[in-house]
Amino acid sequence: MINKLAILLAPVLLGLPFATPGQAQRAAPVGYEQTAAAEAASNTAVGVRNTPAKSFPVPTNEVSANVQALIGAPFPPHMDANPKTSAEWHELVNRRAALTIASLPAMREKMGVTVEASTIAGVKVFVVTPKSMPAANQNRVLVHVHGGGYVFSPGEAATPEAILMAGFGGFKVISVDYRMPPDFPYPAAMDDAMAVWKEVVKTTPAARTAIFGTSTGGAMTLAMVLRAKAEGLPLPAAMAPGTPWSDLDSVGDTYMTNEWVDNVLVTWDGWLGRAAKLYANGHDFKDPQLSPIYGDFAGLPPAILTSGTRDLFLSNTVRTHRKLRRAGVDAELNVYEGQSHAQYAADMNAPETRETFLDIAHFFDTHLAR
Repeated sequence: MINKLAILLAPVLLGLPFATPGQAQRAAPVGYEQTAAAEAASNTAVGVRNTPAKSFPVPTNEVSANVQALIGAPFPPHMDANPKTSAEWHELVNRRAALTIASLPAMREKMGVTVEASTIAGVKVFVVTPKSMPAANQNRVLVHVHGGGYVFSPGEAATPEAILMAGFGGFKVISVDYRMPPDFPYPAAMDDAMAVWKEVVKTTPAARTAIFGTSTGGAMTLAMVLRAKAEGLPLPAAMAPGTPWSDLDSVGDTYMTNEWVDNVLVTWDGWLGRAAKLYANGHDFKDPQLSPIYGDFAGLPPAILTSGTRDLFLSNTVRTHRKLRRAGVDAELNVYEGQSHAQYAADMNAPETRETFLDIAHFFDTHLAR
């Protein structure tokens, strides 16, 4: 039974009514008493939390001006895209890819990297190499799987995160240009990524490798390691599944609490859920190769995860982090104030971007052999 007295005393025990000397107190908003009464009345049932409609400003404390601009941006025009045919999917994907590709020359120049198209095991890849590489990284290789909901970022459009990692971290990165829907649904993407992984560890000891990616790439990072473990293949020394789409379905608290707050993904019921169904192609969403949160995390390599407080996938990230820890895996979690989905990698000039990739680079440096 819930201790009602403890609930009543909790604010006092936590010191909430008392102010630190010199601390400014936020005045109660106009109409607070009426709102409080109405909300109390609407939340008498056990199990459901109702909230009033509300709006809130862009956070400024501990948030750079660059990221404030990202947080305050409107929803993307494709948020509710609903292509009905393969041709319509291709048109949407190519239109978005063209915008990314146009920005790449300046990005490569600023980050001091070269990018070379190649193939590994018959799979298209981009090899991203820093022009100045620390001696400690000369024999290390990172494998990158890009984000984009399993449908976006084909070809060179897949490389921005790899460029950031190579530039800030000083690592050679192999970015996998895996096949995607509508032409190639699951398991094509995973088959391509695993084919590359198998070849990489033939020439580079797994102890000198790591796998990383954001969003879809974060899910694929986890799924690749799970599949490598199941197939008895070498595992990387570390991994960085950034804000991973670890549950393909709309399962998790922030799919609701951050819906219409995240200005990148916005809602699962828009293009995101449609892409999930297109990729899964009738397979069970709870298959760990689609939703790695349902896999066995025992024995997985150390992981560093990154998200933001407004990220629709914050719960995906938190659930993954806790499951890794419960499995005995060394796992770190970084959560940025105010950021929506993957905004830590959206502006190469933002100090948070540099901080994110230096944190990942330091984590890799700690766990990879030289």
